[in-house]
Amino acid sequence: MKIFRFFLGLVVAGLLFTSCYRDGDDQDPVSLEDIMTNYDIWYVDFNRTSGYGDVPFISKAFTLTFQDGRMYANNNLVGIGFGNLYGKQIGTYNTHNDVLSVNHSWDGSYNFEVIVDNLNSIRLYNSYENVTYYLEGYDSDTFDFDQVFYDNIEYLLQEYKVWANIYTSMEGEINDFDYENFLAFTPENITTFYSSQDNISVPIDEIFWDFEGRYEVFDINGYNDKKELELRYSGGFIEEFEMTILNDETIELYHYNSGTTYEFEGWAIIEYKNLGKASKINSDETDSEVNSEGRKRFKVNRKSVERRSRDKMTQKKGVLENHTSKRGRNINGL
Repeated sequence: MKIFRFFLGLVVAGLLFTSCYRDGDDQDPVSLEDIMTNYDIWYVDFNRTSGYGDVPFISKAFTLTFQDGRMYANNNLVGIGFGNLYGKQIGTYNTHNDVLSVNHSWDGSYNFEVIVDNLNSIRLYNSYENVTYYLEGYDSDTFDFDQVFYDNIEYLLQEYKVWANIYTSMEGEINDFDYENFLAFTPENITTFYSSQDNISVPIDEIFWDFEGRYEVFDINGYNDKKELELRYSGGFIEEFEMTILNDETIELYHYNSGTTYEFEGWAIIEYKNLGKASKINSDETDSEVNSEGRKRFKVNRKSVERRSRDKMTQKKGVLENHTSKRGRNINGL
């Protein structure tokens, strides 16, 4: 029996593809082309991916669009929802019975069996790679582009070579993090960060990375538009923040311990194209290749925490030069 199944009847007003047949026994079946083009945008829910293989151009895509034989993808979060909502064309496709055939511009040809789960949810199964991808369909005017940022915030952090401190509030106690002007989050994984105390005027490629550590993002119960960010420095120090996305190039970090609010702006966007090259943060080669397929995506299983109070009573900042940093200058020579 074929994997591709439809149930019940077609609702004409929306092509709600739940049956092999239109109303009436002698009507034509709903085609796979109808299914693939019924929604403007298919969101790739990567966390639900099952199987052991990998189809690179789907794994790295946040959204896919199928339109008149052309296949589009948004591989970057920065800029998503602006201009061409569908992203860039990455290849062509055709449909036959229950099979979606894709000819990708770089990765070549792939065949997928299509499984329809409900009105706006399908699965793409590739038997050669033994992997199944879960796609959710949306119309462009109802798709929540903002929520995509928060659902994939670890990858947003990777899309700029550095994040530069452009604002520090006067409210808040003086603390070590006041000295840190640059942050970077490596595209090689979703756990490593770098920090620099260099002057904000230093060219990006000349930044000296004073610290390295591991970071983790937490969901905040009851809030879809806020996250908690924890930075664990290799020296044992921990900094914790409430993180808010102001736009696709600016994040706000509220420092719990001091009551200070920082804003960091993304500089030097890394565009993940079909073959995808990106710089290793601590490499001297500015265009060094992370791997042969570009950025690697990982399933993200976040822990959840309760929102902390932001009512900390804080004094106005004094002169930073009078503060002695506990972390000091670089200890590992990155």
